[in-house]
Amino acid sequence: MIPDSFIQELLARVDIAEVVGRYVQLRKGGANLLGLCPFHNEKSPSFTVSPVKQFYHCFGCGAHGSAITFLMEHTGASFPEAVRSLASTVGLSVPEENRSPRQQAEDARRREEVSRHSQMLEMALAHYRKSLKQSPAAIRYLQERGLTGTIAAQFGLGWADADRQGLAKVFPRYDDPLLVEAGLVIESEDGRRYDRFRDRVMFPIRNARGHLIGFGGRVIGKGEPKYLNSPETPIFSKGNELYGLWEGRLAVRSEGQVVVVEGYMDVVGLAQQGVGNAVATLGTATTPTHVQKLLRASDKVVFSFDGDKAGRRAAWRALQACLPLLRDDISIRFLFLPDDHDPDSYVRAFGPEAFRACLDEAVALSRFLLDELASRHDLSEVEGRAACVHEAKPLLLAVPEGTLRLQLQHELARQVLLTSDELAGILAAAGPGPGAKPVPGRPSVPAASAPPAGQGAGDHGELPPPWEGGMVVPDDPDLGWQPAESGGEEGYYGGYPDAGSSSGYGGGQAQQGPGYGKGGGGRRNFGDRKDRGEWKGKGRGRDEGPPSLAPPPGRRPVTSLAKRLLRLLLSHPELVDEMGEQQLEVLDKGPHLHLVRDLVVLAQASGARHLGALLQAAEPDSDLALVLQQALADVMAQAELPEPQVEWEDALRRIELDALRIEQSELVRGGLADPAAKAHYLELSQRITVLNKSSAR
Repeated sequence: MIPDSFIQELLARVDIAEVVGRYVQLRKGGANLLGLCPFHNEKSPSFTVSPVKQFYHCFGCGAHGSAITFLMEHTGASFPEAVRSLASTVGLSVPEENRSPRQQAEDARRREEVSRHSQMLEMALAHYRKSLKQSPAAIRYLQERGLTGTIAAQFGLGWADADRQGLAKVFPRYDDPLLVEAGLVIESEDGRRYDRFRDRVMFPIRNARGHLIGFGGRVIGKGEPKYLNSPETPIFSKGNELYGLWEGRLAVRSEGQVVVVEGYMDVVGLAQQGVGNAVATLGTATTPTHVQKLLRASDKVVFSFDGDKAGRRAAWRALQACLPLLRDDISIRFLFLPDDHDPDSYVRAFGPEAFRACLDEAVALSRFLLDELASRHDLSEVEGRAACVHEAKPLLLAVPEGTLRLQLQHELARQVLLTSDELAGILAAAGPGPGAKPVPGRPSVPAASAPPAGQGAGDHGELPPPWEGGMVVPDDPDLGWQPAESGGEEGYYGGYPDAGSSSGYGGGQAQQGPGYGKGGGGRRNFGDRKDRGEWKGKGRGRDEGPPSLAPPPGRRPVTSLAKRLLRLLLSHPELVDEMGEQQLEVLDKGPHLHLVRDLVVLAQASGARHLGALLQAAEPDSDLALVLQQALADVMAQAELPEPQVEWEDALRRIELDALRIEQSELVRGGLADPAAKAHYLELSQRITVLNKSSAR
């Protein structure tokens, strides 16, 4: 395991502009560098690299990350490979954390084993591809399926002939145990060996980083099984992998969604017709691991199944795998084609635009769930409605708590003639499900009355009388993000390139009075931005904000104060150097600011001092990482603030004022009956007066 401290040291030393510049032609564009995005096809540059923030972001497809992420995404390197590659360029050696000599030896043995497996698979692939050129029957089959040599080369298709020991021509040591471990050869009980794949079109299976990990083979005539996959090996598990995810990674970003189909031929056939964002499970039902990988690739997923009973059963299993991973900011839909069509045949019959039109009309997961439940029970009868709720309980409880789950509960309650509260009571009695995970940092804020802003105790310590209404409390806590307002190779079967050809995929300071930190007292109110434009953007006013990613569907926006603070810290992580426990305590007073506090703690603990390093340090699936990723477009376009320290101090002052007013409102609601409550109220009022005076300077 590579220590986190080393990752931060590495990112502090490398220059992302130099790393990206090896692969992308960059030109100066203000404070940033611009170029054509290497992750999707574009004619006008929308790919931005920030030397200051050590980060890249594409405003076209949303690709973003640090120097490490760029190497992983662009070259297919694994995380350790990318780290070692970058470390070698700056003269660093990669340490291993807390590994005994025995563990390090085991790690080395494991790396060697994986390397040998991969080498064997690549050698077999070269053999299969060469064999395809020499098989008229296999070429005819692919041509009849509408596939050109170009698309066959892109996916690295091959052919395993009928020779029982065809791979003996490739591997002189046909008795090598590793051939069996790699899934290329089968050994019978009596010790005889023969090739696993014979008389099949071969589909190389690559993982999300582009590494060859196994094969799928399809018969071209009669024979069973129609599809045959590599067995479970040290580097391949079919329940975890998706065919076409590597080959379609650029199209997934360009299209903005990933389409899940049932077979290899569907993936390749769709790509032939220009729909390159399809992937397939490897002959297994959709698993939660599949769903996790899909959602890492895109926040929009469409499952496309046949409309028959088998297709609907597969869709239902996929839905169940999705439930524990649902979030308010993702979209999962289901497309059921007519019974006589699969995606490959449909796109060949009607064209890619017709298929895309079908994708646009795919049924939302929520609608599929509710309609399927309704179809299984007679909702005109009490017993049917009760049975429907009984079946729905574990499904709803599997969904993490959030807006989507609430909406599902409301819709189901309406279907079964219950009130939302009644259904909620039934679910509560059933206990929390596997997906029931409360959203952290969301205590309720009482909307009670309190003294108006700036109206605390007077100079003589008089207690202002309670009144009704009028208090503005901090915005509701949220986790989401609201952006700123605002073929020449048609004859290729006769001459495939070599396996390595570019034609295919193969290769603290204490507080002093009202001030916070070094800046002392603030000089202006936090919200007063009349004289400071925040954004640079063509054809936009200073305060309009840049073009930005759309807010995620189903997710409420982050409060404006939290949004400002997150932007501020992402642009100026060095602010955390002057923060102590007292400032963190101030952040704790705003329950909706838990993500801001998390970001401060992350920067302090990791040592990250620029945007790229912060994103690398954040836990990948955490709420903080999600919000930071959604904020990137705004942060990359944000102009440098002249006085970030003053901005931060003003923000803390605003947070404390809000907290003090809420505390006053709670005292007022309690009636201020005892002397201690009145005295505390006066203390709060005096503090409010001090803070207001300091912000008016």
